[in-house]
Amino acid sequence: MAYVDGFVIPVPAAKKEAYRAIAQIAAPIFKEHGALQVVECWGDDVPLGKLTSFPRAVLCEEGESVVFSWIIWPDKAARDAGNAKVMADPRMQPDAMPTPFDGKRLIYGGFEVMIDA
Repeated sequence: MAYVDGFVIPVPAAKKEAYRAIAQIAAPIFKEHGALQVVECWGDDVPLGKLTSFPRAVLCEEGESVVFSWIIWPDKAARDAGNAKVMADPRMQPDAMPTPFDGKRLIYGGFEVMIDA
């Protein structure tokens, strides 16, 4: 069964195009190392909740938007192997690809697919 890595990332609105640029570079690298699909979504209708919400989860600051992203892998073993290769890939190193967001506030996790309808 497929496996999904999910991400919620606070990105300054002024750096939207910089984020898009690195995402367009990174997506084929993930696919080269076994990912089936990479999806990057820029927050459009992401309300600030009273108790919980995407913006609260990543401590969004004034002028930031939330990016919701996921990578689909064939299975967890492919994800583990693929992620190891991606992290070792010289094209993905911080000096080759500086991130236009505060990585300390990025939320991520791996998920088993329960239903794919």
